[in-house]
Amino acid sequence: MAFAGLNILGVIAAAIAGFAVGAAYYMALGKQWMAAAGLTEKDVKGDGAKTPSPAPFIVAGVTNLLLATMLAGLAGHIGALEMRPMLISAVFVWLGFMVGPMATNYAFQGRPARLTIIDAGHWLAVLLAQGIALSLFGI
Repeated sequence: MAFAGLNILGVIAAAIAGFAVGAAYYMALGKQWMAAAGLTEKDVKGDGAKTPSPAPFIVAGVTNLLLATMLAGLAGHIGALEMRPMLISAVFVWLGFMVGPMATNYAFQGRPARLTIIDAGHWLAVLLAQGIALSLFGI
């Protein structure tokens, strides 16, 4: 199944892979992330009186779908369809379009470098997982 020349199943698989890797990443680094962000568990999970909002998870899902679509489109455009070139493309996308802007925003917000490193690492893991999925499923 294709849309605009992209394999929709490959893009969806990549988005799911990115979401899953992101969930695992923040499960592993949750305490360090909360400390770097200056948050408590109560800030993140709520006070128990109300259910936490699903909005961040919806945004994360849509973001993963957008990233997978863009990585697939870029890889198809430049012919990086095999695993190695796909992963190299993922790293360049991460460096050029994510790390720089994220570091700039965090610096102006006065956020700690540790938070920048944790969050940037998350997006690297996501893009690498998506690159693997796209090279396996095809774009």
